[in-house]
Amino acid sequence: MHCHCLIIEDVFAADTSGTATFHESRAPDQKLLDEVQAKVHWRLLRALTRRGVLELEDAETMANWEHGGGFSLDASVRVDGADRPRLERLLRYCARPAFALERWREIDAEHLVYESIKPGPGGSVSLMLTPLELIGRLAALIPPPRRHRHRYYGVLAPNAPLRGQVTALAGVPDGTPAAAATESIAATAAPVGRPGDGGSTGGRGSDPQSHRPLRLGGAARADL
Repeated sequence: MHCHCLIIEDVFAADTSGTATFHESRAPDQKLLDEVQAKVHWRLLRALTRRGVLELEDAETMANWEHGGGFSLDASVRVDGADRPRLERLLRYCARPAFALERWREIDAEHLVYESIKPGPGGSVSLMLTPLELIGRLAALIPPPRRHRHRYYGVLAPNAPLRGQVTALAGVPDGTPAAAATESIAATAAPVGRPGDGGSTGGRGSDPQSHRPLRLGGAARADL
């Protein structure tokens, strides 16, 4: 399993008035990354054991493997939000499909070949499949109902109370101080409302040309 995560490096939280406030944070150090990797490792093995995919004895053995037990986490890629071309390349890389159509070629009606860049377990870069085998592999890539391949978490989650206010930062010019940015949020998006008080989660400003994307601090890649 191979996962990509694009993460906002800084933190947004609601103040006493319900307005989203920006807090700068430091980049994660290696100790923190090791802790995250170990936690993901343990939770995934526990989930597989509970679902009957792994026997308890096998899970305990895998938990004690060297070099992370087959798990790795890389968070070395950092992109400033103002670097639009590089950020676009990173997003395209994370969202790329599982295979490239230009690498397929048809030998005959019963045989298709996929040419990979990296060699497989046997050292070959070519994979031969029948049309039915290809359909079977494509069907395995279709996510279950209501399980999306691309997901948003934290303040960017679809139902996050602060989402409207945070995305309103797209209209704040680069280089704006944190205090001024917070005031801009309050001016362009309504504070978070509590159930029954008629409040709103806010939204974007009226001028889409003035919007700029959020500051995205980095990307993490996990190999499971």
